[in-house]
Amino acid sequence: MAETEIIFSVQESPEGGFEARALGYSIFTQADTMDELKQNVREAVHCHFDEGKAPPLIRLHTVKDEVISA
Repeated sequence: MAETEIIFSVQESPEGGFEARALGYSIFTQADTMDELKQNVREAVHCHFDEGKAPPLIRLHTVKDEVISA
């Protein structure tokens, strides 16, 4: 049975911009803006899967690390 969605973990890049890594797949992309990242993720997913085999939904799970003093 084909997957119905693919999940990406999205983080801010230390160099600026954003990075996205697929969970369970060898797919990684990056971009300067969130809009650009969304387009890059779509393109990366379609490049990774054979024609018609890509999951119809892409979920972006944004992770933000924040450090505060104790």
